Amino acid sequence: MTGMETIMDARDADLKKELDATLHARRELGEEYESALVESFLEKVDQRIDGAVERRVRRHLAEAQMTVARNSRSPRPTDSWGERFGFGIVSLVLAVPLSAIGAGTAHLPGLIVSWIGIVGVNAVQAVRTNPGLFGRRRASGDSDWED
Repeated sequence: MTGMETIMDARDADLKKELDATLHARRELGEEYESALVESFLEKVDQRIDGAVERRVRRHLAEAQMTVARNSRSPRPTDSWGERFGFGIVSLVLAVPLSAIGAGTAHLPGLIVSWIGIVGVNAVQAVRTNPGLFGRRRASGDSDWED
């Protein structure tokens, strides 16, 4: 068994203990607390998923950085696939709690504002990593002041 399998087994055992404790509490407290217990358990599962996704994204980005460092002789492309992929994953992971906060605080207007922000940040990142995405590329001598 590798070290990673041991860690995953330990996490699975912890999650099983959490589920057993939730079921035991449900039996003791009765059905009126069932939804609160289920929500609490699902929050713990959600935190574990978020942590796993964040670890994978960090590992992927570290591997991409190592690859770039090894290939430092060649110029770095402006739109690195790893950078775009990592940014997209992080954006989606953060979209869930931001949407919940926006919708919980201000209902539909809060949800709309949070998604406008998410789309805006991703649009800026897309333009930054791929300058020719929205129209022609400017020559280095072009200026906004000249017409």
